[in-house]
Amino acid sequence: MSQEYDVEFVERGDRKARFLIRGVTPAFANGIRRAMVADVPTMAIDTVRFVENSSVMFDEQLALRLGLVPLTTPPEGEFREDDVVTLSIDVEGPGTAYSGDLVSSDDLVQPAEENVPIIELKDGQRLEAEADAVIERGKEHAKHQGGVAVGYRHLQRVTVGDDLPEFEEQPPQIVRGVIEEDGDLVPTSEFGHDLATRYPGKEVRVEDVPNAFVFHVETDGSFTVEELVLRAVDSLEQRAAELEEAVQL
Repeated sequence: MSQEYDVEFVERGDRKARFLIRGVTPAFANGIRRAMVADVPTMAIDTVRFVENSSVMFDEQLALRLGLVPLTTPPEGEFREDDVVTLSIDVEGPGTAYSGDLVSSDDLVQPAEENVPIIELKDGQRLEAEADAVIERGKEHAKHQGGVAVGYRHLQRVTVGDDLPEFEEQPPQIVRGVIEEDGDLVPTSEFGHDLATRYPGKEVRVEDVPNAFVFHVETDGSFTVEELVLRAVDSLEQRAAELEEAVQL
């Protein structure tokens, strides 16, 4: 992967971002998307041991809920794929048990959100349990998918033409994503996704920009968007190196 690509952020946040990549093929763009969803390892609860559960919910249902609580994932190299982190919870009603009530044995692995409800406990009900979190890939189970919303669209270039003929009604022209306008990147949400609103009374032509894709990425808090993208690219590079080595044998 020695080729350099042009990357430009349209929106940038820790857990939600949109960015443009130029100079990649559709196949490579889809490879990045799939890697972000399936190939980047994250921490998640895998096994739960109940000490007491006097709530109205079965142990299996609570274990499923605990498994879907997003956990922060340590930097690469801090954990091996067979390492286990223990988390515990002990909540007595009346009240709601939240993800923030989970106590971790490792400071690097914590609930990514503190306000995820697990179970509402009535007076006299109690939930006490111990859970093991492991690191695994999203292709093994959806609870290990750090990218909860990952997609991409072609960048579209807009060319504004002449005025429409007098008295000719301009129909809505809906586009979604990001357009390129005189070299500037403009999210279509800024004008309600309707080009007729942005360019009233004008002829407008829209075309896909070749090998330019706008990615929309949201994470569950396991790590930042930047970390997710970089780890996905690293996984592609590693797989390419393994294939190259296998071919040369």
